[in-house]
Amino acid sequence: MVTRARGEFVLQRLSLFIAIHLLLASANFFKPFNVTYDHRALIIDGHRRMLISGGIHYPRATPEMWPDLIAKSKEGGVDVIQTYVFWNGHEPVRGQYFFEGRFDIVKFVKLVGATGLYLHLRIGPYVCAEWNFGGFPVWLRDIPGIVFRTDNAPFKEEMQRFVKRIVDLMREEMLFSWQGGPIILLQIENEYGDVEHSFGPGGKEYVKWAARMALGLGAGVPWIMCKQTDAPENIIDTCNAYYCDGFKPNSHNKPILWTEDWDGWFTTWGGRLPHRPVEDLAFAVARFFERGGSFQNYYMYFGGTNFGRTAGGPFYITSYDYDAPIDEYGLLSEPKWGHLKDLHAAIKLCEPALVASDSPQYIKLGSRQEAHVYRTDAHTDALNSTWHGSQSGCSAFLANIDEHKAATVRFLGQSYTLPPWSVSILPDCRNVVFNTAKVAAQTSIKTIELALPYISDVSAPQQFMAQNEDSHIQLSWLAVKEPFSIWSENNFTVEGILEHLNVTKDQSDYLWYFTRIYVSNDDIAFWEENKVRPTVSIDSMRDVLHIFINGQLTSSMIGRWDKVVQPVKFQKGYNDFVLLSQTVGLQNGGAFLERDGAGFRGQIKLTGFKDGDIDLSKLLWTYQVGLLGEYLKIYTQENSEMVEWTDLTHDDIPSTFTWYKTYFGAPGGADPVALDLRSMGKGQAWVNGHHIGRYWTLVAPEDGCQRNCDYRGAYSSGKCTTNCGKPTQTWYHVPRSWLLESNNLLVIFEETGGNPLDISVKLRSDSVICAQVSETHYPPLEKWVHQDFIDGSISVKDMTPEMQLRCQDGHIISSIEFASYGTPQGSCRKFSKGNCHAPDSLSVVAKACQGRNKCNVTVSNAVFVDDPCRGIVKTLAVEARCASSMNISEY
Repeated sequence: MVTRARGEFVLQRLSLFIAIHLLLASANFFKPFNVTYDHRALIIDGHRRMLISGGIHYPRATPEMWPDLIAKSKEGGVDVIQTYVFWNGHEPVRGQYFFEGRFDIVKFVKLVGATGLYLHLRIGPYVCAEWNFGGFPVWLRDIPGIVFRTDNAPFKEEMQRFVKRIVDLMREEMLFSWQGGPIILLQIENEYGDVEHSFGPGGKEYVKWAARMALGLGAGVPWIMCKQTDAPENIIDTCNAYYCDGFKPNSHNKPILWTEDWDGWFTTWGGRLPHRPVEDLAFAVARFFERGGSFQNYYMYFGGTNFGRTAGGPFYITSYDYDAPIDEYGLLSEPKWGHLKDLHAAIKLCEPALVASDSPQYIKLGSRQEAHVYRTDAHTDALNSTWHGSQSGCSAFLANIDEHKAATVRFLGQSYTLPPWSVSILPDCRNVVFNTAKVAAQTSIKTIELALPYISDVSAPQQFMAQNEDSHIQLSWLAVKEPFSIWSENNFTVEGILEHLNVTKDQSDYLWYFTRIYVSNDDIAFWEENKVRPTVSIDSMRDVLHIFINGQLTSSMIGRWDKVVQPVKFQKGYNDFVLLSQTVGLQNGGAFLERDGAGFRGQIKLTGFKDGDIDLSKLLWTYQVGLLGEYLKIYTQENSEMVEWTDLTHDDIPSTFTWYKTYFGAPGGADPVALDLRSMGKGQAWVNGHHIGRYWTLVAPEDGCQRNCDYRGAYSSGKCTTNCGKPTQTWYHVPRSWLLESNNLLVIFEETGGNPLDISVKLRSDSVICAQVSETHYPPLEKWVHQDFIDGSISVKDMTPEMQLRCQDGHIISSIEFASYGTPQGSCRKFSKGNCHAPDSLSVVAKACQGRNKCNVTVSNAVFVDDPCRGIVKTLAVEARCASSMNISEY
């Protein structure tokens, strides 16, 4: 039975789909407008704007996910969507462009415009972004005489050709602001200031050339260069950092823009998971606007997934969640999303005063406390008054930058208490509507649960579904070994050790080196007499090396240009000696990327032989790129039967360098889907031919995680980390749009040995939501964003705090596990009643919330009948459970 809530969810999605496609069919999304800037802000259609931007990289999601991600960004208070342009995705072969699927950039930009948001396009074309090779196509390094990102003619010619192609495409599609499109800002290059010194005078000339080239394309909107202190006068230099409130551009004629506000960090295999507390993130954003900033972008607002082999590195994981306000699966990360939404609303209330003031008035309130005050000026009111319809004469930010102590300050005749490391926002210079350290947004506890009910795929050949005693779904599997022999017709033999990328062109992670080593009786006697073993010695190696002797895997190594000294064992006579070099994401940052490669560097030899060392670079080697399974594309429905699969039994596990396949049915509902691969070792996964990405179960160090995360004080990526002693990544996103109703083909290539029988398909959801709101919290800012607060029409009763609870789309609040109005103790999942408790707490919250997708509960004595303890500040604490409305028939 489909519930009312589920029906409403389906209708909402259908309405959104229809509305978006009607808008996409139209020529313009906005009335054409110009974008310029002055020293204070970007000027859009003649008016200064304070802009909040959210980073979403289109290839890190599927096109089917884009509308929902953009809509959630807009709901969160975002004005602008920011994205890089990924050169290696759009021009995989020189001169052959690709703009389809996840790389349909035109569709993405149009969806942004259809939602009423602006777009910041960071063309680069170098992007870094923890993306493979920094976004450069690998064929670029093969152009004779090329040196990346400097005053080098071959590079400049290729860079200009691609940048022009993108600008021309946007113009042809009428996507610039002056054409009625959403694009208001462009970027050329990317964080070049970090490496410019490496190129000497050529770097300085390159910056000037890049600026001239970009401006000469006639895009008609401003260009920026981030982290570029010597950006030319007509290019805006911008800040990328955890904090940018002290940043000043290199000219008084340029506004203060923050292109990358790092709200999390990326993760490497075997690393801890970074987490940035939302209280600190909100503090950084508030300080930025307090001290004169006008454009701020979250890097990332949605991080997404490094599908396929797009992760850079080396050794960056498949997930690019980035601890962002919207998680990798498209679910809201609470309280980060909700607290920032309130922050954005507060900043918008201040916008009339912020855009009217050329600079704030600074007032020192204490040793580590200060105020910045913005007032409208009659001379500029007319220019900047259109956005809100009326102006607040005064807006203020009160900051306490003390990391440990709260402070009570006097400001304009009133007293204010400021928590440590916080900013209070006063849109009218009197009433506090938001404090960065006071979080009223709910907390959502995300879980990965077994995908039940499950559609059995009895029609799939030799496949069946089974359920063991622990209710853990198992699939029947087939297996085939990857051969350790020469199978490719495209193999070739030359003398010497060739550089990995020069051979593979990054068409595969894998490169095989085959040769033969002769071992004499004298060698055997020498080893026995001296009690030594022959050793492989390599001066420098990256990323992964496997050594096979006579068809047997004898050793494996991981390195970042590390030295290898590995004992090996040969038998008498001729020995097949095989090296398998493997990349795990190409370098994405630093100078001279064209020189960076993979595989081996320096001398490579065998030591310990009777007649001396064997220089392996003097031998004949046969080279083979990739895997047979890759070449045959056995991970696709069309080609999966091109090899002879055999039934997998427990006796076959674990097995290295083995392909596995099974079939499974699509889980019911609309919750995001994940593969649980914790039972595996290292390899790659495909579903219906779509490359999910690399997987690896490397475990993070046992130490280095903080039991209690204190938001106070400057943040760094090592602060507030989690997941110590556990595999860095175990769940792998499978987009819903890649699934069929049944007979979904799952193919795994396992390198190191794992147990596919324990792989499961799971659903990701917000199963538990919690919130704590006290009488001292501020009321929801949604009541104020339409100028009611500034106009003075908000009454005292409207200033009452409210608790807002919300399940993800398609879910409802199925039960209230805990509710207490009074002095509850603890935190989410650990709440307990305090000495003061209103007896009707549970019934009041249940009546307001149960069976609904979202609800509001006013935090006041009137709602809970009687004051349970007069004279004491009371708090409402609630823990609720969410459940899919498809699985619940009635309430």
